Amino acid sequence: MAKLITLFKLLPKVHQIALSLLVIFTMIIVLFPSDDAKASKQTQTGTVDLSDRIQSLQNNNDEDSNTRSANTQSEYSVPLAFRTPTPPSQSSQHANKSVQQSLTPSKDSSPIANLDPLTTSDNTVLSPAKDVENAVPYREADLLSHKTYKVAKGDTFGGLANRAGLSPRDVYQITLLPKSKKNLLKIMPGEEIIVTKDGQNEITQISYQMDKISTLLISKHDDKFQEKVNVKTITLENKFITANISSNFWNAAATAGLSANHIMQLANIFGWDIDFALDIRKDDSFSLMFEEEFVDGQFIGTGNILAAEFYNQGERYTAVRYTDGEYYSESGNSMRKAFLRSPVDFKYVSSSFNPRRLHPVTGQVRAHRGVDYVAAIGTPIKAAGRGKVVEASYNKYNGNYVFIKHNDTYTTKYLHLNKRKVKRGDTVKQGEIIGTLGKTGRVTGAHLHYEFIVNGVHRNPRTIKLPQSNPIDKKEKSQFTALSKQLMAKIEKNKQLQYASN
Repeated sequence: MAKLITLFKLLPKVHQIALSLLVIFTMIIVLFPSDDAKASKQTQTGTVDLSDRIQSLQNNNDEDSNTRSANTQSEYSVPLAFRTPTPPSQSSQHANKSVQQSLTPSKDSSPIANLDPLTTSDNTVLSPAKDVENAVPYREADLLSHKTYKVAKGDTFGGLANRAGLSPRDVYQITLLPKSKKNLLKIMPGEEIIVTKDGQNEITQISYQMDKISTLLISKHDDKFQEKVNVKTITLENKFITANISSNFWNAAATAGLSANHIMQLANIFGWDIDFALDIRKDDSFSLMFEEEFVDGQFIGTGNILAAEFYNQGERYTAVRYTDGEYYSESGNSMRKAFLRSPVDFKYVSSSFNPRRLHPVTGQVRAHRGVDYVAAIGTPIKAAGRGKVVEASYNKYNGNYVFIKHNDTYTTKYLHLNKRKVKRGDTVKQGEIIGTLGKTGRVTGAHLHYEFIVNGVHRNPRTIKLPQSNPIDKKEKSQFTALSKQLMAKIEKNKQLQYASN
């Protein structure tokens, strides 16, 4: 560098000035590029823009993209597999070449497999290799149709099946299935059958609700029918009710919220001890706990009475349901007696047991050795206890009559029946229907004349102390006692809470 400076000083003055100007001009050219240099810089910028476009397409609508990016998205809104490609400009060939290299599949892979799947606005996946119109995905649920057919008056399963599009062969195969034959051949007006078909209008399933919890499902597979029953789970909830009687038992129970089924069940439980037609008095009271049944949170009906307490004319009666389905007093004695207190559901007693009664027809004093229960003609007459029918006949005094011998001690007689349902020699159970109430024989109106005989002597069936059935088994005594105490304590607690709230 020192030699160059010494040489520069030895040059004439004119040459020094010319050389200085040349150096300055050269520096200006280096510091301020020509138009060609600017074009080169633009090419680099173009490369960056194309990369941004590709990134924008992959990220689907970048929120911070500028106007040129938005235009790029609009340009590429048509799926890649279905648009005509435009050749890149000469200035961007270098950038596109690098992008194409990154997208070029390997020799061992399919070109289609390397393309990202495209999605429509409803998130349906489309295949790039298929036409858009044919790229709707198969969804089986969209192809199934369900139609409900309501059973009309006079309908048969065959007629309903014909309306639903089942062939005679289908109906025949279905009726060979045991549960289907039992239920579908006895369909009733108002019931419904749901028929499911596929996209080719072929039967796939038939649904029939047998009851509130059971549904019969008949499915068709490989041209054969199969059946099964789906049973919903019943949830049980306990409910408590207590009431005082002001006029009659039925009204008091109904006002308290008991169903007709539970009213009859309660009367049957205490029916061996209380005559609900004659013994009920004002200010009698009752309390009980019972079950309510729910399916899927919906009430479907009432269940069993779990425990009950009844005060009748100052006398307290209790009943507890045990696991054998029978009712016992809280101490374990059976509520079921050997005999029913009355063998018919009657309206009133027209004539009580009276050894010195004045006969209504003859006018003579003649012992009335039974009880006359008045009810409508045709009312069922029940056997008061288990036994053997020793007489079942007719005469002009008794009309149609039935005598039952229960053992060597007890015999019961039933007179003036409209019809007899048993014959001599039959064995009957307690509560079994033996005939219907009528007015045959020498009578002034329709009624049942009922006699209760102990060791050959007529006794008043309304007042006699009825023999007990067997108490709770000794092996079950401790378990029953624990259950009895628990249920009766709950009844007492609920009574106190209800009295306090009133």
